[in-house]
Amino acid sequence: MPGNDVLLGLHRQMVRIRLFEETLVQVYMEGKTPAFDIAAGPVPGEMHLAAGQEPVAAGVCAHLRPSDAVTATHRPHHIALAHGVDMRKMAAEIFGKSTGLGGGKGGHMHLFDPSTNFGCSGIIGEGIPTAVGFALAFKRQGRDDVAVAVFGEGAANQGSFHESLNLAALWHLPAVFVCEDNTWAISVPKDHSTAIEDNSRRAAAYGIPGASIPDNDVVAVYEAAGEAIRRARMGGGPTLIEVKTDRLLGHFEGDPQVYRTPEELQQLKDRDALRFFEKRLAESGVLTPTDASAVWEACRAEVDDAIAFARHSPYPAPESALVGVFA
Repeated sequence: MPGNDVLLGLHRQMVRIRLFEETLVQVYMEGKTPAFDIAAGPVPGEMHLAAGQEPVAAGVCAHLRPSDAVTATHRPHHIALAHGVDMRKMAAEIFGKSTGLGGGKGGHMHLFDPSTNFGCSGIIGEGIPTAVGFALAFKRQGRDDVAVAVFGEGAANQGSFHESLNLAALWHLPAVFVCEDNTWAISVPKDHSTAIEDNSRRAAAYGIPGASIPDNDVVAVYEAAGEAIRRARMGGGPTLIEVKTDRLLGHFEGDPQVYRTPEELQQLKDRDALRFFEKRLAESGVLTPTDASAVWEACRAEVDDAIAFARHSPYPAPESALVGVFA
């Protein structure tokens, strides 16, 4: 069991992620109602949020340093924040502003931060081979840095997943593969798309360790990730971890979620991992009500500041349209 300082750090990270995502729900819907208009409002286009999946981000990234590399999916904010990506710059990128990580040209699915070696993509499974490339570079350079690929359970059926695990195992690379199993690949349930119940079992095919976290438990994620990352740093090779997590919101904002029953949606709310963890800390005396309120208030202020920064930042100048893009 990690110490109290670690537990409180995990809680704070989960709170700031949740508040950022919940705030984006409100901001994103501005101007898009009563009839949903995806092109309207301060944040046009699709928006994929990760409320409920905070245990993965907090538990894994607590072991990482900025020189480690992390790749994520089209649902990336929780991983980015937990790995130290600047919240202000990320918010500005989501708003399409010039002060954003990519000057407002990438948007929320294509965040890139060289200062923390973080990147993500809207292409399913794209970040898995990218992480292998980072891991290969780290090994060739004689560094003890680690590359972590975070992806969804749907991506585990892509060829890029299998090719990447094969090369990482063959070359004994310092890579950790983390599968977020939130049950739904857009609207397709896992039992309709995947031949096995637990993707961590696929690790055996490549001769590497596999671990399964069944209950969206941030402490269990922290412990499993810690072991895998330590092993990778020491030259022990890659590990595959699958976490059974929950996507509390739709695949994208505006998703009517007709593929989910009202009973399932209520069950998701009832087992909210953040609330369960906060209750667990309170009952064990690690987190007092006063301290909990202070965490929420501080994180609220951080999120409000980031959103205000994004709102008031300028849009990119028209003449910069072709700067920093592939010709």
